[in-house]
Amino acid sequence: MESVRTFSNRLSVFLVGTLISALLYSALFFFNDWITETLKYDLGVSWIYLPAGLRLFLILIFGLAGAIGIAAASFAISYFGVFIPDLVTCIGIGLISGFAPLFAKWVVVSNTYISNDLSNLSMQKILLCIVIYALMSSAFHQYWFMLRDLESGSINHFFVMFAGDVAGSILLIALIKYGIDLMRRRLPKGP
Repeated sequence: MESVRTFSNRLSVFLVGTLISALLYSALFFFNDWITETLKYDLGVSWIYLPAGLRLFLILIFGLAGAIGIAAASFAISYFGVFIPDLVTCIGIGLISGFAPLFAKWVVVSNTYISNDLSNLSMQKILLCIVIYALMSSAFHQYWFMLRDLESGSINHFFVMFAGDVAGSILLIALIKYGIDLMRRRLPKGP
């Protein structure tokens, strides 16, 4: 009976992480789309892309649940709004959006130690995650766009997407880290 309750609790946490990731990613996607309208290079490619930082942050917090939430939200955004409603193209976009940051986390974690509570997450490790993630995400997206015969599948789009992912990630994660550090300083110290 205890194992069923444990499984139920873990499933609940997983589903909540998935839902939070999907909702936050969707909200920031549309907010970013609105505030960076003039910085768009092409469809799906922007010079500053704040959701890239959120993708990485959600993966660091929720792991696989975050990847699934991001993938589902990215698919829905692509299929029902941003891209031509081509099911295969949008499934690929969703999978790349959700699982490129998870793969980047795996690469970084397997080569450096990041604790589960992220307490030892230094700016160097964050920057390493950002660069690896941005390279993977940009390369996978542009390769997928090229395979799907979309205009944005090119080396120029790769460089702009990479720059936008790095800029957006640094901005968002720096704001999050600053906010967490500020909260820690304001919280009363324990005994």
